[in-house]
Amino acid sequence: MINKGIPVYLLACTTLFSCQSTKSNNGQEIVLKNTASTSLTDKAIAIKRDNFADTAAQGLYPVLLTQKGDTIASQLDDLDGDQQWDELFFVIDLPANGEQVLNLTWVGTQPQYTQRTNIRFGKRSAKDKPVQPKTNDTIHANQLPKSIGYQPYQTDGPTWENDKVAFRHYLDGRNAKDLFGKKVSYMSPEDVGINAAGAVEDNYHVMHEWGRDIMAVGNSVGIGGVALMIGDSFPRLGVTANDSINNVGNTAFNIVTEGPVRSKTRIVYNNWQPEGTSRSYTLEEQPTIWPGMYAYQNTVKVTSGLQGDETLLIGMNNLDTTSTLEEIPVDDEWMILLTHDRETYNKEWILGLALIIPKSSYLGYTEAPASGKLAQASFAKLKVEGNKPISYYAVGGWEQSDEGFKDAAYFRSYVKSLAKQISAKVNVQVRQ
Repeated sequence: MINKGIPVYLLACTTLFSCQSTKSNNGQEIVLKNTASTSLTDKAIAIKRDNFADTAAQGLYPVLLTQKGDTIASQLDDLDGDQQWDELFFVIDLPANGEQVLNLTWVGTQPQYTQRTNIRFGKRSAKDKPVQPKTNDTIHANQLPKSIGYQPYQTDGPTWENDKVAFRHYLDGRNAKDLFGKKVSYMSPEDVGINAAGAVEDNYHVMHEWGRDIMAVGNSVGIGGVALMIGDSFPRLGVTANDSINNVGNTAFNIVTEGPVRSKTRIVYNNWQPEGTSRSYTLEEQPTIWPGMYAYQNTVKVTSGLQGDETLLIGMNNLDTTSTLEEIPVDDEWMILLTHDRETYNKEWILGLALIIPKSSYLGYTEAPASGKLAQASFAKLKVEGNKPISYYAVGGWEQSDEGFKDAAYFRSYVKSLAKQISAKVNVQVRQ
C-alpha cells in the first residue's frame, strides 16, 4: 500500500468525541454511533492518530473485529508526508440510529485485505521506451503530446477505481475527467492502456470482461472536472489535443495514498494563464475514492491569483442534450445536478451523471458555449475564496453496471440516497 499523506479536511462527515489513549496494544474498542435515521453502507470513517496510544504508532498495524468476529479492512494513511501515519481509515455498514462496537488490536505484520480501491498510473520516458509505473510526475507547458510527438501516459493519465466504477484524468494538458464503466467488482487489469510490448495503446474502447471506457468527453471537462469562470468568460484550464503549448506552466501529480479501502491523488496546476488574460492562478484538486459508491470525491481550492470576479465551475459533459438538467436539493447540505441520457460513445448506452455540490457554496448552474476549447458542458457555479477547499462528489451510473440505471427515477433515487449517506454523521469513540 502506498501512503503519501492525505489532507486533514477530508471526510468531515465523521465526528470524534470523548476519546482517550491507552498504553496497551490490546483491549481497545471503537464505538460507532450512527446518528441518522437511515442505515449506512460502506460509510467512510477516519480517526486521527492522536486518539490512540503512542505505542500504537511504533511500527504496528490495526486489526478491527466486529462483535461477531468479522474483520473490517482498514488502512493507515500519512496526512502530511512525514512518513508517519496520521489517520486510521475504514468503511463500515451501520444500522439506522444504531451502534457498532469494534475490537481493536495492534499487530506487527501488516494484514492483507481484498483490494476495493486502486490507482493505475504509468508513463514512458521516450516514444520507444516501455511504460513504467509511477507514483508522481510533473508535465511542463512544452511537454504536451502534440509537441513531443507521442502520448507519454498510460490511459492519458491516472485512473482511480473502486468496486463499482473507475475514473481517469487527462494529465496530458486536457484536464478532463473520463469514466470507465465496470461490470465486475474486482480491480481492472494494471495493463489497461498498454500493449504487450509496453507501449501506450488505446485498447480500452472495446468491451472487456471488466468493462470499458464508455463516456464521450469532447471539449468538456468530463464528469467532475474543474474550470474557472472569469467575469462572463469560460477559459479552459489547460488545452485541447490539438495544442502544442499548455497555458499551465506545469502540472504536478502524485499518488497520496493507495490502499484496500481508500485511494487518493493530488493534482496541482501551477501558473495557469487563462487565454485572453494577463492573470496567473494556482489551483489544486484531490480526487479520492472509497468503496461502495458509483462516485468519487474531489476537493478543490485556488491557492493564488484570485481577483474577486471569478466563479469556480464544476463540470458535467453534455454531448447528448436529450435530458434536461435537473436541480435537486437534498436537506440543507447538498444540491444535486443530474442528467440521464446517452453520454456514451455513439450514444450506445444510458449513462446517468450527477454532481453532489455543497449548498453553502452553490450559486446555480450554467452552460458552456456550444463550441470552442471549453464546450458541450453543464457547470455548477460555486463561490470561490483563496485557499478555501470545497469538496463535492461526481457520480456516474452506467446501465451495464446496474440495469436499474436505465431508469431515470432509479438513478435519481440512487443519487439522492448517496447524498444522504454522505451527510449522515457518525460519532466515534475510542476507549479502553
